Amino acid sequence: MINAPDQNPRRSLLLIGGGLLIWNLLMTLLGLWMSYWWVGVFGNFFLIVLLGEQLGRIIPPWCRPLYERSLAFGFPILLLLAWELLVGAGILSSRWFPPPSKVAAALWDLSISYDEFSETSLLGRPWLLPQRLMTEGWAGAAALLAESHVLATLTRVFGGFIIGAAPGILLGIAMGMNKTIRLMLDTTMSAVYVLPKIAIFPIMMLVFANPFGEGPKIAVVAISAFFLVAISTMTGVRDIDPVYLQAGRNYGANRWQLFYHVIIPAALPVIFAGLRLALGTALIVIVAIEFIRAKKGVGFITFYYWEVLVTEKMYAGLFVIMLLGILLTYGLQWIEKRIMPWQQDRN
Repeated sequence: MINAPDQNPRRSLLLIGGGLLIWNLLMTLLGLWMSYWWVGVFGNFFLIVLLGEQLGRIIPPWCRPLYERSLAFGFPILLLLAWELLVGAGILSSRWFPPPSKVAAALWDLSISYDEFSETSLLGRPWLLPQRLMTEGWAGAAALLAESHVLATLTRVFGGFIIGAAPGILLGIAMGMNKTIRLMLDTTMSAVYVLPKIAIFPIMMLVFANPFGEGPKIAVVAISAFFLVAISTMTGVRDIDPVYLQAGRNYGANRWQLFYHVIIPAALPVIFAGLRLALGTALIVIVAIEFIRAKKGVGFITFYYWEVLVTEKMYAGLFVIMLLGILLTYGLQWIEKRIMPWQQDRN
């Protein structure tokens, strides 16, 4: 009787696993993959979800973190495997959807190669840094890193994000705490916020002395981040439960103590949610700008290889963009956990 609760999930696990094998076998024997491959993929996805749910019921608590990480990283691996198999079977065109194996080879080629015409590389050839430091000093090392497409994109993202987020937080706090400021600026910010950020780029090119330099690109990223951070900060401050404020006053907190010990900690989760949105938007905006007006950057090489129809390198560029998005998000989450340790208890 003690083991009875575990038997049903295990039996269901075996049944679903068998159903997964039978489903794929039927699709293969009936020759349905060529015409109805999307039905097969959807059926596999549905059965894998059921399989994961049943597996989650029988694993011990100490193994749950590993189980959750396996779901997070295992599913993308399954997608890549399905992509490889669909292309290998001729269901998807290898010209327009090159298999992940070819994309990985193209990514490796981009990582180790150097374009002598544009004097650029994907990573900036970091393996040459020790040699450059010994022969040319820090100036040589800086010149080596300056050729990197990834570093060019990250510099624009971080520069614009910091320039836009800092005043966005300050203005959002002011709007959240002061109704007059909020009423004065809310309509204007709502009107400007909905403008496509890429449409602001030509205006920035008119504003800056060097329209083809880094200034207009960073300015558009900063504007994109500013509005998202300001609006989220205003919402976080405005929607603080009045009970917290009253409790602070009852304990004798003055305005500064109330602001530092109650308002900011209570609004931080919403502020960081806005920062995550702003950081992702910053990457999206800079990639779009690099598509149309840049000679260096991950967006530039992605669009360039689309123009010359080297699709595996185009997909490699898209993979780098996605990888940058993951790393930036995890980096911001790491900072969030350090600033708000009390939030970890809720997770």
